[in-house]
Amino acid sequence: MSLASPRQLFLLAFLACVAVMGGALYLEHALGLEPCPLCIVQRVFIVAFGLVCLVAALHGPATIGRRVYAVLALLFSGLGAAAAGRQIWLQNIPADQLPACLPSFDYMIEAWPVLQILTTMLHGTADCAEVTWTLFGMSIPEWSLLAFAGCILFSLYQLLRRA
Repeated sequence: MSLASPRQLFLLAFLACVAVMGGALYLEHALGLEPCPLCIVQRVFIVAFGLVCLVAALHGPATIGRRVYAVLALLFSGLGAAAAGRQIWLQNIPADQLPACLPSFDYMIEAWPVLQILTTMLHGTADCAEVTWTLFGMSIPEWSLLAFAGCILFSLYQLLRRA
């Protein structure tokens, strides 16, 4: 019995990313949950992973090309998992050890240099530690980490498969 082709699997992974981003946008726009800096970083990495998968699905590469796409996908999913892990860690440390809250993202774009914005977003703030929504007892970054774990497994499968 043959498994689905790499091209079909990349397309399926892209569609999963569309579903994840649809859920994130629903939480933001329908439920009014404002994303924190680490949430935005996670969104960037899930979109990057999804775009790699879309390009791979459209390209339909041979073995070496599939592995290149898989390494890129693994990179983005690993960085996304690191951001989600950082946010989970922030949610579980005592409140007195949290970094200070930030001004709005729009203000940071207007007033701060790009490097300072990136550094601050990657470190997270007290805003990132607030648990505003859960599903089955898991917070948004925990669900995000679970999604990135699936992306990592998918990337490793595509990287290591023989056919």
